[in-house]
Formats: sequence, C-alpha cells, structure tokens
Amino acid sequence: MEHALKLTGVALTLPAASGPVEILKGVDFAIAPGESVSVVGPSGSGKSSLISVASGIEQATAGEVVMLGASLKGLGEDELAKLRRGRVSLVFQSFHLLATMSAYDNVRAPLEISGFADVDARAKDALDAVGLGSRLHHFPGQLSGGERQRVAVARALACNPKLVFADEPTGNLDSKSGAMVAEMLFAIARDRGAALVVVTHDLDLARRADRMVEMRDGRML
Repeated sequence: MEHALKLTGVALTLPAASGPVEILKGVDFAIAPGESVSVVGPSGSGKSSLISVASGIEQATAGEVVMLGASLKGLGEDELAKLRRGRVSLVFQSFHLLATMSAYDNVRAPLEISGFADVDARAKDALDAVGLGSRLHHFPGQLSGGERQRVAVARALACNPKLVFADEPTGNLDSKSGAMVAEMLFAIARDRGAALVVVTHDLDLARRADRMVEMRDGRML
C-alpha cells in the first residue's frame, strides 16, 4: 500500500443561513504508512474539518478520500464503521472517557466491541505503554488531565491501528503534561508502524512530526 491515506481535490461545503460556506477547497494530501504529519494553521482554516472528512466522519462534497486502500466514496455508515474498526483510531482534545468505567475498562471495552480476542492483555499493555500500569482501576475523576489523555492515547493505540488521527491532543493540557502526552503519542505510533495525522496549534508538538503542512482558508499550502 503506497499511502495510508490520500485526499485528491477534496472539498467540503456546508449549508448556512447566509448561503453555502466552503470549508475545504480542493485539498490534496497524502501520508505513507508509518509516517507522521502535523497540520498547522489559524483557527477556522479547516484543520479539524480535514480530519472529519479524512476519517469519514464527514462526507466530502467533491474529490476523493482513499483510506487504507479503500475509497470512501458512496460508503454508508455501516461500511465506514467496518473499514475503520480496529484499523483507524482518533484522539481528540476532549478525552471522551466514560466516567463510570475505570481506565482499564475504558481501553478494554472498544477492543471487545471490535472483536479482538486478547482484550485483557492488549488493554493492560497499552496502559503500561503510557505509564499508567499502576492506575488501571482508577476512574477518570481520580486522574489528572494529563493522565486522562494518556488513557485516551492508550485506547486509540491498543488495537495497533494502521492510521491515527489526533485533533489538538494536547489542547486541554498544561505544557508539561502536553509534552508527555505528545512524546508518548508519537513514540507509540512510531513503534507500532501507524501513520499519524496530528492537527495542532502547538508548534513544538507539530515539529515532532516527520513532516509539517499548513492550512489557510480551507486550502493546504
């Protein structure tokens, strides 16, 4: 597979009260298996929309998205979910952990839903990898912000995905916690051979990637 992800002429236009708004304008982008790319640019430039379209959460208005060798054109929700399951992971600025489940169960449950057989070992290994092996049975409310984001990273990478999207993964963290989460995200993705796309305002985080690209006004420069 030449590319883990390839966007060709991708556009996204959304309706608004004042008329259609062009969010993405003919974006071309590609990332190789095992490569990391950071996407930077001012607020409103289309960075988060790029992740939404590239991951299939949002349907492109024009152009084509090819993810892990499969075109997303015309795929329904069930087909997209099947394509992503166990192969594509997302990390967001908000941790999206279930408050009533321990760190261990927050990582374990998605693995079980995806049909993995060795869910216990995978969940424990993933939490060990982010330095939370001693906090398995702590609930999100008992963890710091940095620890919660590390659980989210563990959850995203426990399935050994081929492609990881991270949208402002350190945006809610102080600089020390953010640097630790960034280090773990890049290191684990690299060790597991995952392609990593990171959207960020943080240039220190962006510079960790193999390549940095900039977006402005819905276009990739």
